[in-house]
Amino acid sequence: MTQPNPPERAFRKDINGLRAWAVIAVILYHFGVSGFSGGFVGVDIFFVISGFLMTSIIVKGLEDQGGFSILKFYLSRAKRIIPALLALCLTITVLGWFYLSESEYKTLARHVISAVTFSSNVRFWKETGYFDAASYDKWLLHTWSLSVEWQFYLVLPVALVIAWKLMPGRFGAILITAGAFIASLSASVALSSGHPSAAFYLLPTRAWEMLAGSLMFFIFSRHSVTPKLKIGMELSGFILIIYSITTMTPSVVWPGWQALLPVLGTALVIGAGRQDSYFTNTAPAQWFGNWSYSLYLWHWPIAAALVFVELRSSTIAILVGLSLTLALGYASFKLIENSSRYRLGTLGNWQALATLSLAAAITLAPSYLIRKNEGIPDRAFAQKINTIVTAGGKRNPRAPECFVGESTPVPECQYGGDELGVIVLGDSHAAAVVRAVERSLPNKSLYALDWSLMSCATIKGLKATDDADYRCAEFVAYALEKQKHLPPNVPMIIINRTSAYLFGPNEPHRQSEIPTPTAYITKPYSSRSPAFLNEMREGIINTACKFAQTRPVYMVRPIPEMKLNVPKTMVRRTLIPWAHGSVSLSLDEYIERNTFVWEAQNEAARRCGVHILNPIPYLCSNGECLGDKDGTPLFYDDNHLNEYGDDVLVPMFSKVFIKEEHSSPSTETTTQAAR
Repeated sequence: MTQPNPPERAFRKDINGLRAWAVIAVILYHFGVSGFSGGFVGVDIFFVISGFLMTSIIVKGLEDQGGFSILKFYLSRAKRIIPALLALCLTITVLGWFYLSESEYKTLARHVISAVTFSSNVRFWKETGYFDAASYDKWLLHTWSLSVEWQFYLVLPVALVIAWKLMPGRFGAILITAGAFIASLSASVALSSGHPSAAFYLLPTRAWEMLAGSLMFFIFSRHSVTPKLKIGMELSGFILIIYSITTMTPSVVWPGWQALLPVLGTALVIGAGRQDSYFTNTAPAQWFGNWSYSLYLWHWPIAAALVFVELRSSTIAILVGLSLTLALGYASFKLIENSSRYRLGTLGNWQALATLSLAAAITLAPSYLIRKNEGIPDRAFAQKINTIVTAGGKRNPRAPECFVGESTPVPECQYGGDELGVIVLGDSHAAAVVRAVERSLPNKSLYALDWSLMSCATIKGLKATDDADYRCAEFVAYALEKQKHLPPNVPMIIINRTSAYLFGPNEPHRQSEIPTPTAYITKPYSSRSPAFLNEMREGIINTACKFAQTRPVYMVRPIPEMKLNVPKTMVRRTLIPWAHGSVSLSLDEYIERNTFVWEAQNEAARRCGVHILNPIPYLCSNGECLGDKDGTPLFYDDNHLNEYGDDVLVPMFSKVFIKEEHSSPSTETTTQAAR
């Protein structure tokens, strides 16, 4: 992060020590160290510090008779921030040449461009959530906070200068700062629940944290407190900071109102201003505080690399990663930060600006070429893994046309001939295999009708707590009604990723899972209680039985969720000598996750004659489910089958059209059928 120490100001050991607390919390959180589940609040601490220091520079400059120069302020920030950032971006770009696939290298190029242009917060807002498992695939994810700070640096001096012109003195500046603080905090609280990514990444909902630091400057630069009160303020502040670091989790709504805890804690510590504190004025705290920006820059790619090589759960690997972070952080501080600051300081303003601009252009040029050339596929590594990438990405070519999200009507695509042969109903898992159903039709005159909607389980009345526009219930009701007017001899195949709606995602460590279920039928539940599970169970059964009143209904057992992106992981494992190339899921883990759904499907078979289609014999054997077949990926991500995976299931779907199968619905137990 980026809080410089202006030479005209007395060095604040307390603030430097706070930087250490912030960067250590963030680093240990990203490395998955136990006890630091809320370490991400270190960024909030940095934001408050930034607001305090930047406001002090600007206001003291405005009060100085020599005046304040906005352009010099910008250049000063650029000298401090840009050199080390460019070094990081160039290093990762070079390493990516050897270790990233085409698509990953192209994505990295986009991220380098957004990092250097300080727009990465906007880029990542559009791409993924900060707490998602996929965030570790983004080598420059942490630069979002630098972008937020830079955007704040652009706005703050202009706002304060205008306020000073309209109303000379601090009063006008205080008014505009307080007003912006209230507006930003209100927006943050209002948007964090419904629009979490926007609230997390964007300046309007983050500015209040920096403005809290600004207000601390206005309050405590003119008003002193007693030594005893200072001790109380600092102690209270660190209690709030430590509480936030140790108890917050990625499942909380953030930033929102809960971010007030670390922000208030940081404000109290800054306001206390104790220079002889045991919390901040120790040798390690001062060392890490001095290195904090470089430590922050280099720690994230190292943490992401541990995920890349599948060693994030290794204690030894984590210790090596932390040691490497310290070494690179110190080297970056000494050789890049200090050196560039000295050298740029010897240049005139325009010379320094030209030097920084040239360095940025040199850094950006390769990324523009990489993006233009689609990740440069003719690299030796890219050629080696091209087969895996191409096969893994082979998916339904009509998916962009036929599979839609919440805001678009279901297109009801037809796959095949001119006569209705089968209805495929469900969510993205149904959309992924609809062409396998088409290929299983007994003659080419028939077609498969695609009724699939993103994130919509086939459960009548299903609602979502986190999406007011969720229209799954509307779609299922529509399907129930419309199918009554279709030929009753046409079978229906229901395919869903049902366990995800009930129990959350099946990613490694289930890090995207929230403690409360987001799906419900009659009322939201605060936990996955027996009442919640029973309601969902009856919803699954009753909905299938409603359809079965009109036509033969087949329910597909859950497709194995591999937890890791299959083609991407296979590519990476070609680089890891100790890694097995295939991605697999143990059958025991599959059974544990999906027993509830299997039993609900079995009950639907008993109650109303629903038939069961089991993909496990086709996708799993010898106690494990593999993500590939003879080196060819069967999934295009971690849980959706690609076209090769579809082909494996064609024999299973063909059973639907063998009349002898219609009279014997399966109600086997989970364990018996899976094994």
